Amino acid sequence: MDGDFVNREMELRSLGEWWSKRGARLGIVWGRRRVGKTALIERFAAAHRTIFHTGGRRPVADELRTLSTTASAVLEGRDLSLNPFHDWADLLESLAGAARTTPALLVLDEFPELVAVSPELPSVVRAVWGRIASASKLRLLLCGSAVRTMEAMSEERAPLYGRVDLSLLLHPFRPHEAATMLPRLKPSERALVWGLVGGVPLYLKWWNQAKSVRENLLDLACRPGAPLLTEGHLVLATEGQEGDHSRQVLHAIAAGRTKHNEVADAIRADPTRTLDRLVALRLVERIVPVTEDPRRTRRRLYRIGDNFLAFWLGVLDRYRVEIDRGLGGTILPVLVQHLDDHMGPRWEEAFREHLRRAAGEGRLGRDVVAIGPFWTAAEDPNEIDAVVLAGRRREAVLVGEARWARSVDGTAIARDLRRKAAALPRARDDLQVAVCARETVRGGADLAFTAEEIFAG
Repeated sequence: MDGDFVNREMELRSLGEWWSKRGARLGIVWGRRRVGKTALIERFAAAHRTIFHTGGRRPVADELRTLSTTASAVLEGRDLSLNPFHDWADLLESLAGAARTTPALLVLDEFPELVAVSPELPSVVRAVWGRIASASKLRLLLCGSAVRTMEAMSEERAPLYGRVDLSLLLHPFRPHEAATMLPRLKPSERALVWGLVGGVPLYLKWWNQAKSVRENLLDLACRPGAPLLTEGHLVLATEGQEGDHSRQVLHAIAAGRTKHNEVADAIRADPTRTLDRLVALRLVERIVPVTEDPRRTRRRLYRIGDNFLAFWLGVLDRYRVEIDRGLGGTILPVLVQHLDDHMGPRWEEAFREHLRRAAGEGRLGRDVVAIGPFWTAAEDPNEIDAVVLAGRRREAVLVGEARWARSVDGTAIARDLRRKAAALPRARDDLQVAVCARETVRGGADLAFTAEEIFAG
């Protein structure tokens, strides 16, 4: 991959398989803002005959006029400068005719912006698709960042229900994927950057690899109008929906209200639907002890699942007003003091993500069924950062602990883990112990992990 596009191999494969099927094809690509939807589609579209249009909530006539100009290279036999598309049906049927023998791709990016000025557009797509589906090789990709709007388009009773051949939800990069965007940093530095800005490609691009952590925080967070300082507001504004409680729920969880009833008390409303949507976006993570059935247990906690949002809500936001007043330089040392506390939970999740990746590659056995944290009742606290369950009986085959420290005593941690493992409902006799540190694990552990393995570029 070139320097401007990395990762997304699985998504590109899905798009390629979708493209290769017969007949007209309709796909949806969606995900939160900044996650790289447009970059992915541009990469895919570069190999195909493509009309790419980004909705701008302009008057319909202007949107169609712009599309007419873009489509002129594909649509032969019609002078679109003199006879532009006069409505959406004309656009779709004309392009379907131009793609009878040779496939063509129409991309409508920011599709919710088009629907805002043409509410009938999904119904028009459905009606036209019914006529052209078997007679054309037109491929239509609808893309957008208004996640709930995109998700709802293919739900039952929605106009496009049953018509969509591909629904591709993009998420931020996982640790090893984020590492590929930070090749000039040491693995432990990549871990820190991922822990602060998460896996959103644009945020990772903002990080200047030639500068220190302090210099980057000063540039990106400690100046009035700095990118990371303002981005938190944009995330809260764009990921919320009219009538829901996204902003209040996120603030409540960041403030330590991690139980459903605590969130409900904080916002004075039922947060269930909002929590479900934020979990689907991976802005919030719903955590249950890995040994329990998430459908039945009441022992569930919520935490901010997006690293950047956790940093912004938990650290940056409390200093935002004074940074805007010009005190960023003196606040910077205080931000740095927060980093280790912030990184603890992020490092644990990076460890669990690495174990999931290892399991997917068959390195933890062939019958792994779940990986997650474990804890016991508050009156007898017993926490394990990662437990790997295997087989139909969901037996523990590995327990692990991750510490955001440069070097740890693996022997002592392994001994403590084996003691904690006695609280697990079922464990195999050959239970393994894994210890994770930033740079070095000293002494005995069955498996040792560091940032060098987790954030290998």
